[in-house]
Amino acid sequence: MNKPSRRRHYLVITLSSLLLASLIVSISAFSKEKTGTPPLRNTLTGSARYLFLFIGDGMGPAQIKLADAVLENGHSLKMTSFPVLGMATTHAENRYITDSGAASTALATGRKTTFGTISMAGNHLDTLVTIAEMAKAKGMKTGIVSSVGINDATPACFYAHTPSRSNSYDIAVQMASSGFDYFGGGYAEGNFGENRQKATAFKGDIDDLMQSADYVITRNRKELTKVQPGKRCWAYTGFDAKAAMEHAIDRNPEHLALTEFTREGIRLLDNPAGFFMMIEGGKIDWACHTNDAAAAAYDVIAFDNAIAEALAFYHSHPKETLIIVTADHECGGLSLGNRANGYDTRLSLLRRQKISQQRFSEKVSSWKKSSTVTFPMAIDSVSVYYGISMKDADSTLALTPANHKTLEEAYITTMKQGSTDSFTSAVTGMLNLRAGIGWSSNAHTAVPVEVFAKGRGSELFNGLYDNTDIAKKIILIAGLKKKPFPPIHTQNSQGK
Repeated sequence: MNKPSRRRHYLVITLSSLLLASLIVSISAFSKEKTGTPPLRNTLTGSARYLFLFIGDGMGPAQIKLADAVLENGHSLKMTSFPVLGMATTHAENRYITDSGAASTALATGRKTTFGTISMAGNHLDTLVTIAEMAKAKGMKTGIVSSVGINDATPACFYAHTPSRSNSYDIAVQMASSGFDYFGGGYAEGNFGENRQKATAFKGDIDDLMQSADYVITRNRKELTKVQPGKRCWAYTGFDAKAAMEHAIDRNPEHLALTEFTREGIRLLDNPAGFFMMIEGGKIDWACHTNDAAAAAYDVIAFDNAIAEALAFYHSHPKETLIIVTADHECGGLSLGNRANGYDTRLSLLRRQKISQQRFSEKVSSWKKSSTVTFPMAIDSVSVYYGISMKDADSTLALTPANHKTLEEAYITTMKQGSTDSFTSAVTGMLNLRAGIGWSSNAHTAVPVEVFAKGRGSELFNGLYDNTDIAKKIILIAGLKKKPFPPIHTQNSQGK
């Protein structure tokens, strides 16, 4: 009886040990998931010398696929040809759904922070050093490009430090003191009168400050192409009331495109010591906030065209260049498919739309001021700009009597003084519905975003990880120092 008892006792101990070991492994795995990935190791000899970080603001996986579908047959996005694909989570330190301030701080510094904070810790005291600042400290040239205002949250996170993204003038002032070599894209909204008045301390006109810091300021294509390498440059083009470039679908050919700002940035930054350039497709997010699928698709395509410029440079420097393409977050909860259409989609219908919802809404606003545009005239404009009419050879685009009534009611409401524009959103929604597009939100979501990588050290970007790991991987591959100078404290620690 003793031997079987000992055997059972031995088996119980053995099974208990195995269960304990399994539990330890599980806890360890859960701990890694919570605290981040294991320490990174770079097996490369030498560092990447030329660094491109492309950020498609609001660009989730669905936005990328949508743009690919809207492209004419035979064409595809450059980013989707990259050999390395990863996925990154995007949550902020204090919210599951992030904003561009917290998300871009993570991409710029490798550290989490709170919603709305620009490259500072969540305590709003400690300044977080950015990878662009690390590159500058290493002797590399640095450039920041965006299709929205140059002091908007995403570009700001690479050169500025402030408790609140709404401190737009204070952010813009830091361009001049950053020492960065190139700023391109939209204008500085912080230099607008209402933002100057909200500044904690007014230090002067932003253009004047930049010129005093030895920046050449260019406002058009001809001026930018004349700037010589070695000169600091702030280049902007035509901008709207929020200092942003137009949506790609609306672009005036006389205005520079994101592609040109990227190409000229490469020309001005290229040097033996290398460079870091961040390029943001910021208008993708703006289109998604308004649930404008066509504008979002064309802004992704414009963003991808800028990526093509980096690829052309890569082919001349394949062993020294790293290109990363990602997003700060998804916006709009975009789905390719909707409840009304089931399994049917016709994404190519979005090609019928000729201007962005933003631009069409501006037209509607002018109608309201003039009081001379009747509803039948408005429906004619819908046909011209969205390809939707009462009589159309394509029955899927023809307005039904119910559609006509809905638009008429929205138009009457919109034309009333003090009312918002429900007409434009109704029109855009009808085209989206017919194309098979769905939206769940007008805000950001917590959907993980894709990370495409090509070039030196790109293999480190395979797999699933947090957005903070993107900066950490870049720091490792480029041989950047995490603390090129001691952290500083800002005088304004309260935020907004």
